[in-house]
Amino acid sequence: MAIKAIDLRRGMAINYRDGLWVVVENEKVAKGNWRSYMQVTIKNFKTGQQLRERFRVDETLEQAMLDRKVMEYLYSDQTSMFVMDPQSYEQIEIPLELVGEDKVYLLANLPLTLSLVDNIVVGVELPFTVELAVVDTPPEVKSATATNVMKEALCEGGARIKVPAFITIGQKIKVDTRTGEYLSRA
Repeated sequence: MAIKAIDLRRGMAINYRDGLWVVVENEKVAKGNWRSYMQVTIKNFKTGQQLRERFRVDETLEQAMLDRKVMEYLYSDQTSMFVMDPQSYEQIEIPLELVGEDKVYLLANLPLTLSLVDNIVVGVELPFTVELAVVDTPPEVKSATATNVMKEALCEGGARIKVPAFITIGQKIKVDTRTGEYLSRA
C-alpha cells in the first residue's frame, strides 16, 4: 500500500531499499519559502542499521503490512517494559526505546497496540488519550480570573502538562498522548 511521506509515524514499517525499515523518528522541516520535506530516521528490521533520510512531503513510499496485537502494559524498569496478552496471560519484554519520550504516559493496565514482524515487536502505539493524576502543581490563585491562565502540573509517570489554573493536586486529567496537551478533567 502506498503512503505519502508526510503521513509517516513512529512505528510504521516501509519497504525501502530492498528491505523492511521501521520509522524511529520523523520531523517535518519547512524553511522559509523553500519546499517542505520530511526528515525521517528509519531502522532496518534485520540488521539494526539506522539511516536518516530526507523525503519530499508528497513522495510516496510502500508501506509494509504488520501484524497488530493489543496488549496490556504492566510495568517498566530502566531499559525494558513488560506487557501481557489479556487472552493468554503471556508476558513479553519490549525495549523501552520503542516508546521513546511517550513513556511518561504509561500506566498499569494501559492497552497498547503492538506492531509485530515475525513475532518481533517493532512498534508500540499508545491510546490517543490517557487519564493521569496530578502529583504536583502550584496552588490556585484566587484573584486570577482569566480563563486561559495555564500552569505546569507534574503528573504520575513524570509527564509535565500545562493545565488551567483551577486544577489541583490529586485531580485526574485527560491528556492527548500525541501532542501532550491537557484536554479536560477526568
